[in-house]
Amino acid sequence: MNGSPVLYELLQQLGISYEYHEHPPAPTIEIAMEYWAKMDSGHCKNLFFRNHKGNRHYLVILDHRANLDVKRLEALLRQGKISFASSARMDKYLGLKPGSVSPFGLINDTEKHVYVFLDESLKGQERLSFHPLENTASLIIRFDDLIRFLNHCGNGYEFISLY
Repeated sequence: MNGSPVLYELLQQLGISYEYHEHPPAPTIEIAMEYWAKMDSGHCKNLFFRNHKGNRHYLVILDHRANLDVKRLEALLRQGKISFASSARMDKYLGLKPGSVSPFGLINDTEKHVYVFLDESLKGQERLSFHPLENTASLIIRFDDLIRFLNHCGNGYEFISLY
């Protein structure tokens, strides 16, 4: 199976079942949509940002069809301007490469540095799909299991209306 063995071990320990789907690399939403067509779940955009000082990092999770209102997010954060974090920061904090961003990367954030924002609309999804730290597969998990996973990781998170 593609992805991190450490992730699969943790999911098993937490009793989180998943549906595994292997596919060619899917580094963008547009490409991923080709492979998601056969999957019965909601799908997410997972965006990794930093504040203007570079001392705070945010994982933003929203429906893949939504357009993020960055100005609104900046106003909610009160951190000034935000921008996409570099690939070096993505690797440092989440152990991920661009095109593979996923909340599962929080297993690599041992210092609980990354704060997570989830769009309110995701609460209406029974199942969601995410890359297992590589963009050559997708795991579908129940929404409740995503919350259990986030609680286990210990990073702060909250639901907000992003658009």
